[in-house]
Amino acid sequence: MGKTVFCVDDSPSIRMLVRKTLEPQGYQIREANNGQEALDALSSDAASDMFIVDVNMPVMGGFDFVKELKSRAEHSQTPAVFLTTESGDEKKNIGKDLGVKGWIVKPFEGPQLIKIVDLLTS
Repeated sequence: MGKTVFCVDDSPSIRMLVRKTLEPQGYQIREANNGQEALDALSSDAASDMFIVDVNMPVMGGFDFVKELKSRAEHSQTPAVFLTTESGDEKKNIGKDLGVKGWIVKPFEGPQLIKIVDLLTS
C-alpha cells in the first residue's frame, strides 16, 4: 500500500489538483476543508505519512493546525509543508518555527510537488 498524504485546503480545486498530481505516483490522498476538520479526522482515522496544508482557511488556519498537529506525540515527527498563496518571509519564518519542512507557493508545478513529497515520505 502506498504512502498517505493528507491535503488540508479549503479550495476544492487545489485538493483535486494535489490528488491528480500525486495519485498517479502511488500516493493515497486524504482531504479536509480546514484544520479543524483534519484534526477531527485524525482522531478517528488511519495515519498519514505527510501533510500538505494551506495557511489561510476558515475555522482553523494552517498555522494553528500545524501547531496542534506537532503537539500530538503521534504526529510530532510527521512532515508538513505549506501550499499557499503566501510568500512573505515573516510567514515563512512562522512556518519554520512550527517545524514545517517546506513552503510551496500556489500555483504549484506538479513535478515540484512530487519531488518534495517523494523526499519527505521516503
